[in-house]
Amino acid sequence: MLTVSVVLGRAYYQTHVSAGKHVIVADEPETLGGGDEGMDPFELLLASVGSCTAITLRMYADRESWPLESIQIDLSLKQKDDKSETYIEKNILLNGDLTREQKERLMRIADKCPTHQVLTHPVHITSVLKED
Repeated sequence: MLTVSVVLGRAYYQTHVSAGKHVIVADEPETLGGGDEGMDPFELLLASVGSCTAITLRMYADRESWPLESIQIDLSLKQKDDKSETYIEKNILLNGDLTREQKERLMRIADKCPTHQVLTHPVHITSVLKED
């Protein structure tokens, strides 16, 4: 089981997110009452999708011994006004001496990253009150 811990004290709305030995700070922008000390939760979501996609592409290209030099992914998130639907767009730049067929294959692989798969299948989230 994968676990992450999030702690928020009195600093609006700075959270310390830890997973194993790694810690990052998440926050809200000043316009929303935060201190803008880290990425906001939606930016973290996009970062997760983008980094997972890039890692998946790198793994595949390396396994195939393809000359993929670097990957740049620019992501955007848009929601309908009523929040009933969310759209994430990944604009992927593949740098290297790749054939058209290799690029097309990599673009199909981009949608197979585990984070992408989690977000495009039913997700069940439960909240449980922990007692001290």
